[in-house]
Amino acid sequence: MAEVKIGNTLVGDGHPCFIVAEIGINHNGDIDIAKRLIDLAKFSGCDAVKFQKRTIEIVYTPEELAKPRESPFGTTNGDLKCGLEFGTEEYEEIDRYCREKRIPWFASCWDERSVDFIEQFDVPCYKIASPSLTDDDLLRYTRSRGKPVILSTGMSTLEQIDHAVEVLGREDLVLLQATSTYPAEYSELNLSVIPRLKKCYGVPVGYSGHETGIPSSVAAAALGACMVERHITLERAMWGSDQAASLGPSGIIKMVSSIRLVEIAMGDGAKKVFEREAPIIRKLRRKEYVFA
Repeated sequence: MAEVKIGNTLVGDGHPCFIVAEIGINHNGDIDIAKRLIDLAKFSGCDAVKFQKRTIEIVYTPEELAKPRESPFGTTNGDLKCGLEFGTEEYEEIDRYCREKRIPWFASCWDERSVDFIEQFDVPCYKIASPSLTDDDLLRYTRSRGKPVILSTGMSTLEQIDHAVEVLGREDLVLLQATSTYPAEYSELNLSVIPRLKKCYGVPVGYSGHETGIPSSVAAAALGACMVERHITLERAMWGSDQAASLGPSGIIKMVSSIRLVEIAMGDGAKKVFEREAPIIRKLRRKEYVFA
């Protein structure tokens, strides 16, 4: 099984699960909230944080932007999208703050101009969000940057994933099993796809979750997910479309610690009798067979 190097960390079978705190747009357009979320990710033991970057006038049609939508930023969908979008000043502060806190950051770029924007910060990898899996031009452009690519596979068929992998190539590629509903129902998560994707493509496979709670993310790690990505928030009741599908402070802390315990519990696969079992054998076993 291949492995991918993200920054200074190897991701793949035989390495600790790479845990990504998805901040996305949960900062609500406030750089101070973004920095508090970076602090939470670092404190909880996450390996990286991720944001989203869009060029609003490219990703959305004028008709979509003109649709009525009440938000703290105005009365149209365009007001909302623009209000949530960080620019150069904010990303310079994110880059500075993450370096200070010693936690890598990267972003999912929804268009080519956003790839160029994020490239100036020399991020360790790029994420391609599930809606962009069928955007061949964006796949090729992102790959041309020469960085590892993480591809989410929500709302996609195996045939569509086949094509995306063909376009991207398998080198320095991580696939993420995902279901693009917010919050996702547990019956929709289909975690058994994780080993299937590993077998099909021979690349590291992880999990991007949008459900409430942590059991499925921990189970994903036990099933062999080399990366787990979850949205985080300061408070799930905060305003914002992604907050309800996110983990609050106690949730992300518990998820990270649970995944690390599961990694220890998985062991090396060799059946053995542990030294601490010896007195239990003497106490409880009536007969002990010794084989030459």
